[in-house]
Order: sequence, then C-alpha cells, then structure tokens
Amino acid sequence: MEMHELVKFLTALDQKLAEIKLMLRLPEKENEIQLLEAEVNAPGFWSDQKKAVEKSQKLDWLKEEKEHWEKLAKEIKDLLEMAQLDEADKEVNLREEIEKQYQSLNKQVGGLEFNTLMSEKYDSQNAIVAIHSGSGGTEAQDWAEMLLRMYLKYCEKKKWKTEILDESKGQEAGIKSAVFRVAGKFVYGHLKSEHGTHRLVRVSPFDAEKMRHTSFALVEVIPEMEETPDINIDAKDLRIDTFMSGGKGGQSVNTTYSAVRIVHIPTGITVQCQNERSQLQNKETAMKVLKSKLQKLKDEKEDEEKQKLRGEYKSPEWGSQIRSYVLHPYHLVKDLRTDYETTDDKSVLEGELDNFVEAYLRWRRK
Repeated sequence: MEMHELVKFLTALDQKLAEIKLMLRLPEKENEIQLLEAEVNAPGFWSDQKKAVEKSQKLDWLKEEKEHWEKLAKEIKDLLEMAQLDEADKEVNLREEIEKQYQSLNKQVGGLEFNTLMSEKYDSQNAIVAIHSGSGGTEAQDWAEMLLRMYLKYCEKKKWKTEILDESKGQEAGIKSAVFRVAGKFVYGHLKSEHGTHRLVRVSPFDAEKMRHTSFALVEVIPEMEETPDINIDAKDLRIDTFMSGGKGGQSVNTTYSAVRIVHIPTGITVQCQNERSQLQNKETAMKVLKSKLQKLKDEKEDEEKQKLRGEYKSPEWGSQIRSYVLHPYHLVKDLRTDYETTDDKSVLEGELDNFVEAYLRWRRK
C-alpha cells in the first residue's frame, strides 16, 4: 500500500471513530460515569452487596469503553501524523510499520463499531432466558435441553455469569422448561437475537426405527430490570402457589415448600422459581422476573401503537420460527430472518453464536 493511500485510509478511520463516539453515546455515558462514581463513593453504598457489585461492574464497563475509545483516537492521530511526516520526507521510510499498525487499528475500530449495534433501550441490561419444549414428548424435551446447553456454553465463552432459576426435568430425558439469569456486559443486546421458536430436524436417538423427527422449542429472552417505576402490581391480581423444590438448593430441597409460582391473572403470565433456599428469596426473584416481563409487555404494546400510527404494524406471531437446525440428511443451521447460515452445526451447538448475533443486529439496523 502506498503512503498517500495510508494517509487517506487513516484520515477516514479517524472520521469513522468520531462517528462511533456519537453512536456509542459517549458524551451521555460520561455523565452516567460521574453519577455512578458519586453513588459508589457515597456512605452506605455497600449496604446492599448485590446492587453495589452490579453498579460497580457497570461503572467499570462504561469507563473501559470510554478509555478504549480515547486510546484508539490517540493512536490513530499519532499514526496519521507519522504517515504525513513520512509522506513529506521521502528519506524516512516507515511505510511497512505504519501499514501494520493501521491494519491492527482498523480491526479494533471494527470491534468497537460492533458495540454500536447494541444501542437500544435495554441492550446493556442483564437478561432472563426461558426455554420451553414444544409438543413431541421426549424428543422435544431433549431438544430443549440441547438449547439450554448451547446457551450456557455461549455464556461461558463470553465470561458471563449464569444462574438457573427454575428447571423442570422431562420424564425420560431432557427438560420440559428451564429459566436462567445471565449477568454480564451487554447481555440482553446479544441474547435478544434468540427470542422465538427454534426448529430441529434429525434422526431421533429415541426412535428404534431411526426415523427423522422435527422438534420445536420456544426461547424467551427478556431484559432484567432493577427498577420498574411504571409497573404497579395489585396483590389481588396475583395467585401465588408454593410447592416442594425439585432443583438445587441444599438440604431443605424436597422437604419444605420453598418453590414459588406466581400467576399474574390479568395477563396470564406465569413465573416460578425454585433455585433459592428459602420461599421468601424465591418469591422475591419470581416477582422481579414478573415485573421485567410486564415492563417488556408494556413497551411492546407502546411500540405496536407507534407502528400502527405509521402504518408499519404487522401482527406478531408468538410462535414464529426464527432458526432451523438440520442435522440430517444434511448439516445446516439457518436463521430465517437474516438468511445467515452455516454447515458447522456442531460448533453452533457448542455455543458458537457470535455470527448469528451480529447478523441479527445488522439486520435490525436496516
């Protein structure tokens, strides 16, 4: 690459980084950093350990993003000055070194640009993920468990923390349903791409005749919301049941009625939790999930009304299929919204989902 080309590309990269600053809303985040720093330094901040840890993590992530942008901006400007000097002074020959640094910086800016795809309202939040097996008994329940394993693997690769809140085992194999919480950086922004029905085609390991079967599982993804000021729940609208926990939780499991199921009667939304040791803890967690679900439902209704006014609204299909996983007679995983596909089904089921996530986020931007 000629030096005048490098100067041109570095100038364009510098302009691109300036645009990314606005897309990342860094000026707003600087204000948020100041507010969080004031909270962290306030007396009594650590009285609620869980909230304190989460706010401290958020502060670290915001500062990390800001500092990363500033570091890239300085390195690009320094390299641009070096390239302009080299271009003016023919006796100085740093072209190879400048080109090498440019390639590295270009790649880093590309990574930062990916973060701009997650700028919607709840993208930076943690997430609650629920998996429900479709009709089909053991075959469908096994598929639901395969999806659970896939997502837990993906979260592990991302170094996110996961916590199983509720799990209902199948009679022979697999799971009927599972609910888990994921905590980390931009969790909902990544996982919202998985909301919908997932279809599996394979030769069933449970069929003695080795016939091909099609199975379905529904994946729900909602952002976890610490505060839901717009949601007021009347106790009369709730039906609360307790039952013996069947999951992990210590010595009291299966001996006390610690598991909790809450039904929100007006909407029919049901949430249950049995992971915690006490009934009170399970109730608090279930209420938190319920409020998050109700807030998301409220937001979706508001979006629908706005789309109707613009003439863009289409009735949503709750069970709409979003992705197909074919393991027989050929190998193909295809997202039916973005048309992104791969024949490497094994890697996908081992949690390699980044390409599907990025394709979905870019598709939403169109």
